[in-house]
Amino acid sequence: MTEIWQQFIHDLQQTTWYEYLAVAAGIASVWYSRRENILVYPVGLINTIIYVYISIQGSLFGEAGVNFYYTVMSIIGWIMWLKKDTRHEIVLHITRSNRKEWLHHLGFFGFFYIAIYLVLSYFKSQFYEGVIPWADAFASATAFTGMWLMTKKKVESWYWWIATNIASIPLYFVKHYVFTSVYYLILLVMAVAGLLEWTKREKEKPIVPSVLKRGLQCPGLNGPVAWSRLARPSGRNP
Repeated sequence: MTEIWQQFIHDLQQTTWYEYLAVAAGIASVWYSRRENILVYPVGLINTIIYVYISIQGSLFGEAGVNFYYTVMSIIGWIMWLKKDTRHEIVLHITRSNRKEWLHHLGFFGFFYIAIYLVLSYFKSQFYEGVIPWADAFASATAFTGMWLMTKKKVESWYWWIATNIASIPLYFVKHYVFTSVYYLILLVMAVAGLLEWTKREKEKPIVPSVLKRGLQCPGLNGPVAWSRLARPSGRNP
């Protein structure tokens, strides 16, 4: 225990200014995500770009790939979250996945886990002995899945974030990025809070999107007043 604490203090002293910046931006980004605030993406870009560099430095190539993927998906998510219909209403709302979608999620995860594991195993045998293929591949594949689902505002994205954070805590610690390891511990707590928040928001979502999605018509509900009644959430406005 003493040795671990000494390593923590030593590595914390070696933490660079840009790692502190990346951690601060990452925490702020997750907080914005929990609040369903569009700032999750521009703030998150600061975090992901820096962590591409940090991960390459630490031979965490799976994590570097994840953060590059985050960067691309943050731009896509930014666009999707801002998309509005002809009434200037936000199109994308928090929803849950059905059983078929869950199978897609698992298939998505499985594909990337196998692909990343094979690539990192090759890297380990040829270039970088410090690579941990199974752990890095798991952290990467869960993160790929979580980010994909977050751009679609799926409640289940938080389950994958929780898995990513659990895997990343020891992964960065053994690479001597202890500040980042603590950062993922904080993100783990925030991911649980995010799951609870989005679960609550999903239950309070407006009923209009689901009505329109089913192509139903409501006789007698015409005009802006009726529309506002139909669109009003059942609980507080997030």
